Amino acid sequence: MITLRDIHVAFTVGDGARMTALAGIDLTIGEGEFVTLIGTNGAGKSTLLNVLAGTVEPTRGQLAVDGVDVTRTRDFERAAWLSRVFPDPRLGTCDQLTIEENLALALTKGRRRGMGRPVSSADRAMLVRRLADLGLGLETRLSTPARLLSSGQRQSLTVLMATLSQPRLLLLDEHVANLDPRTQANILAVTDTTIRREALAAIMVTHDVRHALDFGDRLIALKGGRIVLDVCGDAKSSLTMPDIDAVYGEERMVAVA
Repeated sequence: MITLRDIHVAFTVGDGARMTALAGIDLTIGEGEFVTLIGTNGAGKSTLLNVLAGTVEPTRGQLAVDGVDVTRTRDFERAAWLSRVFPDPRLGTCDQLTIEENLALALTKGRRRGMGRPVSSADRAMLVRRLADLGLGLETRLSTPARLLSSGQRQSLTVLMATLSQPRLLLLDEHVANLDPRTQANILAVTDTTIRREALAAIMVTHDVRHALDFGDRLIALKGGRIVLDVCGDAKSSLTMPDIDAVYGEERMVAVA
């Protein structure tokens, strides 16, 4: 479904030198595949997501969706088939809009909007059901402005919003990094349930190796802008922390408690 071929990205830094961020990435993400992505600082994780999102253009290589070259399409053009959740819960929702208004915007993404009601009665009933599935009681607070929600509630809402349009690819950019451990666990459970239920293709970037081992169908490790580990199925299920340490050597990845 999503195919990257020989993706290279290089940046010019302050002293005029060239820094390589990605060095020949070949990767295919299948429909409904949940991938976890790990790597030490500077490994290329964020750059890879930015290439997929269209905010960074590859120096060389091709990105295709269902065989169609989208390498040079701009980020807003990819909104029809891609959603992204950032570490900061405030980036996925609008402060001044209510829960219902935020959801209405997400639901109508990519649609032509007129002057009528943004969502139908049937849509509204569906949104209430989806909110109830979060288990946070938000379905009774539709008129509450997003700014009044806790970080965990807001990030849960963001994950829901990002999946309402059933994107071809969901990018989770360290989306639990700024939350406490208990809230992280809740958000990850919501994320996993949503991805499975909607059969979404997703890439979850994380610094916490435990999260990468516990979630997803496939684990990819980056080092120096290259893929150094790509496992799925039983091979992923049998992975341990020492296995990951062996991949990174002196750069050793450390699981967050």
